[in-house]
Amino acid sequence: MTATPVIKALRWEMNRGASPFVVHATLLQDDKDVILVDTGIPGQLELIKQSLEQEGVWEQLTKIIITHQDLDHIGSLPELVQATDGRVEVIAHELAKPYILGETPIMKRGVLATPSKVDTTVQDGDLLPYCGGIQVVFTPGHTPDHICLYHRPSRTLISGDALTSHEGVLMPPDANFTPDMPAALKSVAKLQELDIDTIITYHGGVVTEQIPERLAAIAAGSGA
Repeated sequence: MTATPVIKALRWEMNRGASPFVVHATLLQDDKDVILVDTGIPGQLELIKQSLEQEGVWEQLTKIIITHQDLDHIGSLPELVQATDGRVEVIAHELAKPYILGETPIMKRGVLATPSKVDTTVQDGDLLPYCGGIQVVFTPGHTPDHICLYHRPSRTLISGDALTSHEGVLMPPDANFTPDMPAALKSVAKLQELDIDTIITYHGGVVTEQIPERLAAIAAGSGA
């Protein structure tokens, strides 16, 4: 591990039937913590373990932060918790907890997730004292429990599904999977208050260009 906080997008090409399903999870690390943000669809333990082994941090994983309840974000969480003998701390918004615990059906699937633990719940504005400081930004719309994470030292936003991207261009959340688009666009407007150099979108990858302009256009409903 390193004394200087490091943040990196991890490209995972997951096996989901006929075609690969690509997502971009986020890894943060310093000399105290190794943090993974989101865990892919179910059944991806070996892929995730391999990915973290390549980064040299599998044995050092200390925390997993979940951005929201969708199955492609929480799917492999139970396997990861079990594989690490429960030592990993799981962090999520308080509204996400009953979905992760398997108590409430996932909204878009209507099924109960395989239960996992949630050790710590967060709320809007919380500053997590890890890797130099990670600010929790409550961004409902894509789901009611959605959060983004703002890594202050690197001015990087981990957007979850509040935003997407295509070939380095920032794009709105996917309308097909965002039941409350007005709330989602209001959440995007809220992100304009942050000083952002980089955005890691779960679907699409890393964006570094025209971030203020694209945020403004998306928030105004003209960013498609």
